[in-house]
Amino acid sequence: MTKNDKRPPVDAARWQHLYANDCPAPAAAELPALTDELAEALRHPDPAIRDGEPYVVLRTWIERDVIDRPLRARLGAVMAERFGDPEIQARTFAPLVLDMIVGRGDLDPGWLAAFRRWYPAETDLRGYDPRLGWLHAVAHGADLLGAFGLHPGVDPNGMLALAADRLTAPTDLLFAQQEDDRLAQGIARTLTRPELTEAEALRWLDPVEADFAAGRPPGVPTTAAHTSNAMRTLRMLYLLADTGVRPRTGAPAPVRPPHAEALKRRLVEVLAPVFQAA
Repeated sequence: MTKNDKRPPVDAARWQHLYANDCPAPAAAELPALTDELAEALRHPDPAIRDGEPYVVLRTWIERDVIDRPLRARLGAVMAERFGDPEIQARTFAPLVLDMIVGRGDLDPGWLAAFRRWYPAETDLRGYDPRLGWLHAVAHGADLLGAFGLHPGVDPNGMLALAADRLTAPTDLLFAQQEDDRLAQGIARTLTRPELTEAEALRWLDPVEADFAAGRPPGVPTTAAHTSNAMRTLRMLYLLADTGVRPRTGAPAPVRPPHAEALKRRLVEVLAPVFQAA
């Protein structure tokens, strides 16, 4: 019997019905089991299940506090463990669920530690797979990075350093489907934290600059995929520093990082060598 044969069943018809009826809250006694079924759905290899009605119901129930803090804590622990799952879709949908939870203000150091181990180390960076559907490790991780970066209980310096680790991790795969934009947004949200000093808002760029220098001898065009990914991410970050970023969905207006002008100058410095004509 294969691992997939042992998968707990997901009642797709139930979630379609709930979705079609504006996601009504179930009886309290049923909620723990339904939450477990939703957690299973969010790792399913069938994209119609994983990225369909169950996802919307879960998000809605978390937003409406149907899934309360104790259940969110249990769900968060499941998602943190899932960063070590052998199946790629399980790993890449875990940050989406944690983003819902952390965005509500919940926090567990274990979630953060698991995410920090996984995000720069993930090597399967496919955006879309014909069989599995959307995977989006970089983009989904970027959303969670931004959620952690905004949380008052998380050191923003650690999130900025984590972004640098993701940008400098070697890969042969170019970011696709605006993953560079999503990562830039996660970084920009973190940079809106008012307690960051100017030095802290710029320091995380030092290893990116060093990686650019190490990977491009003078007069040689940049060819490394991860360097191209980083360049495009930093270009978008420059734009967000100039125009502002929405901290979370529904924010009234974009917010510029407190040290936006210094950040823009530093981004120009970091990017200038890789823009030089050969």
